[in-house]
Amino acid sequence: MRRLAAALLLAGLLTACGPKAKPVAAVDPVCAAQPAGDVALKGGTFTLGAGAMHDDEGPQRTVTVGPFSIDRTEVTNAQFAQFVKATGYVTLSERDPDPALYPGVPKEQLKPSSLVFVGADALGDGNPGQWWRVIDGASWKHPRGPGSDLKGRGRYPVVHIAYDDALAYARWKGRDLPTEAEWEFAARAGHDGAKYEWGDAPLDSRKPQANTWQGVFPAIDTGEDGYKARAAPVGCFPPSAYGLYDMSGNVWEWTSDRYRDGSRLIKGGSYLCADNFCYRYRPAARQPGPPDAGQSHLGFRTVKRG
Repeated sequence: MRRLAAALLLAGLLTACGPKAKPVAAVDPVCAAQPAGDVALKGGTFTLGAGAMHDDEGPQRTVTVGPFSIDRTEVTNAQFAQFVKATGYVTLSERDPDPALYPGVPKEQLKPSSLVFVGADALGDGNPGQWWRVIDGASWKHPRGPGSDLKGRGRYPVVHIAYDDALAYARWKGRDLPTEAEWEFAARAGHDGAKYEWGDAPLDSRKPQANTWQGVFPAIDTGEDGYKARAAPVGCFPPSAYGLYDMSGNVWEWTSDRYRDGSRLIKGGSYLCADNFCYRYRPAARQPGPPDAGQSHLGFRTVKRG
């Protein structure tokens, strides 16, 4: 449990050690061969942000980024496992929290844990805080908590990754986390000023361009894209014009920049983004990501400059 979870607990929005999320057995569906490597981009000048979609996305401004390469896909469980095997790294969600960082939280509640979306299993009174649970033992190895594992999920994006975890992996690879400008430049794939990474056309329900929430969030996800209220293996949706996968939807991604409240900034939206609630699977969308918290829909990819 990290600072976000602790704050929500104190506000009565989450129930620590409450009903555990149900483990979900998942097997990689048939997709094309997993895309590998990264994409080299020359950089350039583009329009960052959007006008008045959400108040934190504007004002639009002209930004220039230098050349860099960016991972073709989100970092996967298999890739992160290689890092852990080589270094012995322990993620924040697997560590005992420091009581000094969580004044007012009973010591018995300070256990290794992470935030898991439970959605319709706990709609409660409609308060967004009821849609999540702090699950003891939830981590990248156990994405739904005890009883869940990574069997058949090597190609899925690694989640429950805090900012420091993502940065440690990137540095092990001799790389870095993207700035917001780098991330958005890559996500726009040359469609400067467009609403989506593929242009201005909305999502096609017959041939979805991304893994998002389809239906009325958080009650009903129709799963027309093949992934009902869950992440997809990387590379199962069409690539962008730059050859990048899952820059829209699937899982949120860390950047190295800070949000206006001082927390770290995340981009890209996730499989929980619905037009009626979040609508943040667009390149311009942005949101704060508490740097010491893991969540079941938050991952990352890396860059190398020059």
